[in-house]
Formats: sequence, C-alpha cells, structure tokens
Amino acid sequence: MTSTLASDTVTGPAALAEMYRRMRLIRQFEDRASRLYRTNEIPGFLHLSIGQEASAVGACWPLDERDVVTSTHRGHGHCIAKGLDVTGMFAELMGRRTGTCQGRGGSMHIADPRKGIFGANGIVAAGLPIAAGAATAAQLRGRGGVVLAFFGDGAVAQGMFHEAVNLAAVWRLPVIFCCENNHYAEFSPAADQHRATLADRARGYGVDFARVDGNDVVAVASVVGELVAGLREGGGPVLLEAETYRWHGHYEGDPERYREPAELAEWKARDPLVLLAGRLDPGRVAELDAEVEAVIDKAVAEARAAEEPAPETLHHYVGVPREPVPEPPEPDGEVFRTMDGVREALEHELAADGDVFVAGIDVGAGGNVFGLTRGLAEKYPGRVRDTPISESAIIGAGVGAAMAGLRPVVELMYFDFLGVCLDQLMNQAAKLRFMTGGAVSLPLVVRTQFGAGKSSGSQHSQSLEALLAHIPGLTVVMPSTPADTYGLLRAAIRDPNPVVFVENRLLYGRKGPRPRPDHLVPLGRAAIRRQGTDVTLVSYSKLVHDCVAVAEELGEEGISAEVIDLRTIAPLDKETVLRSLAKTGRLVVAHQAVEQFGVGAELAAIAAQEGFWTLDAPVLRVGAAHTPAPYAPALERAWLPDQERIKAAVRRSVLG
Repeated sequence: MTSTLASDTVTGPAALAEMYRRMRLIRQFEDRASRLYRTNEIPGFLHLSIGQEASAVGACWPLDERDVVTSTHRGHGHCIAKGLDVTGMFAELMGRRTGTCQGRGGSMHIADPRKGIFGANGIVAAGLPIAAGAATAAQLRGRGGVVLAFFGDGAVAQGMFHEAVNLAAVWRLPVIFCCENNHYAEFSPAADQHRATLADRARGYGVDFARVDGNDVVAVASVVGELVAGLREGGGPVLLEAETYRWHGHYEGDPERYREPAELAEWKARDPLVLLAGRLDPGRVAELDAEVEAVIDKAVAEARAAEEPAPETLHHYVGVPREPVPEPPEPDGEVFRTMDGVREALEHELAADGDVFVAGIDVGAGGNVFGLTRGLAEKYPGRVRDTPISESAIIGAGVGAAMAGLRPVVELMYFDFLGVCLDQLMNQAAKLRFMTGGAVSLPLVVRTQFGAGKSSGSQHSQSLEALLAHIPGLTVVMPSTPADTYGLLRAAIRDPNPVVFVENRLLYGRKGPRPRPDHLVPLGRAAIRRQGTDVTLVSYSKLVHDCVAVAEELGEEGISAEVIDLRTIAPLDKETVLRSLAKTGRLVVAHQAVEQFGVGAELAAIAAQEGFWTLDAPVLRVGAAHTPAPYAPALERAWLPDQERIKAAVRRSVLG
C-alpha cells in the first residue's frame, strides 16, 4: 500500500479503481456474512460495517508494512482494508481450522498481528491502550511506523479512551485515533451519550484534531495520508473524526427500533461505493464487481470445505511452551536486599536487550514509590518512562508493545489496583495468543507489590493472586528471597508469556546472598526450603519465612515439617507438592490471602484428587479471615495468619 502523498496515488485512475475494489470486497464480504449468519453457518455474534467501507479503506490507504491498526468489534472492514485474506476470514467466522485465527477468535476477535492487524476487540475501547503500546514500540524503534486505532463514537465514554489519548499525548506517540462516528453507540444516538465534541476533547488533551467525510474514500485517504506523513516525520498523536453510518443494526438480528427508516434511506443515498463509482468508467466498475464476486464465492466455498479444529488441539496456544531452565546453584555472594534484586534484574535486562523497556507511575524521575528504579531513566533514556496515573493505559500499552515485539516491564503500583485495569490483563494479555491461533506472543511483565501488616487498610493490603491464577494464559510469580526475586524477575522478562510478578513490600529490606549475574530461576517450579517427613507445609512470598520458623520450632518438639515455597502460583508446581505429600501423608497450606477460594483450596483439591491414597489426615488451610483487610492494628493482627496459627494447624494435622 502506498504511503506517498502524490496526488495520483489517491486520485489517479489506478488508485480509484483499487479503492473501489477494496470497498466492494468489504461490502460483499459483509453481505455474504450476513446471509451465512441467517442460515446458521456462522455462529456467535456478528457485527457488520456495511456503509462504513470508505472510512476503513481510506484510512488504511496510506499505511504500509511498518504500520499497525487496532480495531473494534465491528472490524471486518478494517482487516480487509489492511490486507487480510477473505478466505481465512470466512473460515474464521465459520469456526474452521483454516481460519485466520484457527477458529479461536471469531468475528469480534479477528486479527493477524503478523500483518500489523492487532485485532478486532469485543471490549469497547480496549484496543486504544493497545494502540498506544504499539505506537510506543514504533517510537522506540525509530523506523517511521505509525499506528491507526479505529473506534466508534460510543467508545468515547469509556475510561480507556481517555487514558490512551492522554498517554499518547504525554509521550507524543505516532498514533491516529480514528473515530468512525456512525451516530449510534449500540442502540443509543450520539446525542444521548455525549455533550462534548471530539474537537473539544482533542483540545483538552492537547492533541491535534481533524475531521473528514467518512463516506468519501478519497477525502479520507487524502487527510489520513497527510497525517501519516506528519507522524513519520516526528509528529504527535491526532484525533480524527470520520462521519459515516452503519446500514445494519448494532448486531445481526438487532430489531433496530431506535432509528427511523427515513434516516437510513438518507444515508443510503450517500452510499460510499456509488459515490466512488461515479468517478470511474462504468465498464471498469462492472469488471471489478465481477472480480470481487468471484473472489467471495471462491472464499466461501473453501471455508465451507475446511475442517473444524480437532478437539485434541483445545489447549493449544494458551501460552508459549517454555524452554527448560535448570535450577541454579545456591547463591553464595555478598549480602544484598530484595529491593536490590529487583533493581539489578531490571538493569541487567535493560542492558542485555534493547527491546526491554520499563514504564509506570513515577518509575523514571522518582524511581517508583520505593525508589527501586532510581537512576535507571538517566542510564536508559526513553526506555524507563513515567506514565500518568492511568492503570488501564499502562497495562494496555504493555500489551500493545509486547504484541509489537518489545519486552515491556510495566508497573502496577499496588496489587489492589488490579481492579482498575483487569480488562487489559484478563481479556487482552491473557487471551490474545489463544484468540489469534498462536500468531502472537506476549512477552509482558507486570510488576506489582502487596503486603499486609502495616495498617495500609482495605484498599492497599490485598493478596489477589488467586484471582489472576484463575485466568488461563497468565503466569503469576511471588518470590520470597532476594536471590529468587532477581532470578525469577529476569526469567519473567525473558519469558514469551504475560507474567504478573508480585513482590511483598515488607520483604524489600530482607537480606540474603547475592547470586551471580547469570542467575535464572525457572518459572513454574517450587523450591523445598526445608526437608521433613511428618507433614508438608506449603506457602509462598513472605509467609514462607514464617513457615520455616515454625518448622524449626516444631522440630524441637519432634515434628518434622517439610517446607515448600511455591514461588510461582500459576502454573502451579503440583508435582513437587504431591511428591512431598506421598512422603509425609499430611498437607498444610498457609497464605496471606483470604482463605476461601484461594491457592490453599486449589492445593486441597489436587491433594484429594491426585494424592488421596497418600493422605493420612485432612488437608488444612491457614489464611486471612473472610473480611476486607482492617485498618486498626489490633484487628489486622486478628485478620492475618501468623506463626501461632500455622503452628496450631501443623500440630492438628500431625497430632490430631
């Protein structure tokens, strides 16, 4: 696709014919998809963009292989305009193995990151933070790449829109936020959704604004061509409004009671294909129509003939298989702290790999709230970045940058803030490899911290690892020692999968021997901190040290406890736990998280299902009480598990 602004690349006969062909291809694809949906050959939901072809084709016209687009749940046209093959798209909509995403994405999630198509998205506005991340990658690489982020007028009400545009403005990213204003947010007219215009919003964020007739493909291509040229030369983000109209309802089957037939008829009179056909020779239009019809017929026939995914492939593409990493030798260097382990791991990977960058609130100038990254921004300019207080934008930017091939390490200041940005972890990072049929990997690390016991209150004390461990596709790591913090964080940064790395802030000052610089600790493997024969005591993070202390004390009473440090919560190293259980016959699990529905519950289920015949006593759990974290020190002490409660559970398991 051309990226020059020469007039003949937009208004010349060849350009006009090609634009028409692409718009006709979108129109025919959508029309055929509608018919296939009515005959139940396409399952699920289907959102069509008939009437919006000019905004898709015109906006993508100036793009080339350097560039990325993000899309919406109404994204077929954007994918086709960026060059996606319609045969694979039909197969994807039909749930076939030969589909663009091997039948794992479907209509709302169709994508091919290898072509710079970072995907349609079933979550309104979720593609915008991802676009900011892709634009960050383009900016850091300095090859002139730009990002085009499509969204509908309804997405403007979403917080992710505001966070993404503001972040792009602050970082001056090469991204065009293209609003296809089709006048309806699902079933609601735009007038019922907003009071401010997009132009006013652009001024509020300090970004440029442009507006174009979204039904005039030549006008769209010309305007976007100029914007792309400016971005390639170092310009900042632009908010573009392309006014258009969707002919069909919000989804196929929508009764459309919310608009008048006369309104639809008025917009159909401005059919973007008819407008462009008027600038072409009628004979050439007929040739193109016939050519496209043949392409669509062939694509549908091939998609219908394709096989469905085999059931045995169900677990494929949930994550990238990990290369085996041997357990490193015990460190024996000079004493250093957990906080040193965090900093040194980040610095090691920043130095070793130019694709690594760090971003988060105050991680640059302030060195983060605990000073862990202080000085790194000066040493690695542009690669250690402060962000606004915008958790969805921070995590989403990490997702987009990882999809673009970088290795972002983004910081979520407190574990409790997970709820603010959960979509970008749960619905984006965790699922994108699966939904693209393995077409993308997500080498993303989200660093965060927690730690109850200092009266931080209900919104700064939570241990939420079980929530994340329940989400397929995420790796969750919680180290307990300085050396493991260093080795596991380095392993996480090098891993091709999204990893949430959870540090305990009360361990930052804990000291231990410094490992060698090449120290790597394998993800997904537990460590035995103390050998024992009578009971298996499992924990992780800070509570491991309490468990070791309890085991030492009980050893003097003749109770031999084996202490296992999980280190990685998901995937869970159940093999190590089951081997220990086979030896001891008893299992006690202790964690700071609320006891119900936690990691202890999962281990109890594993013990009952896979270690039942080795159990000599009920599995016992020790965790926080089922209340929010209290503020008053007396209540917090009653809420948290401690050595006395762990000791009592172990005695009960062994002595009855």
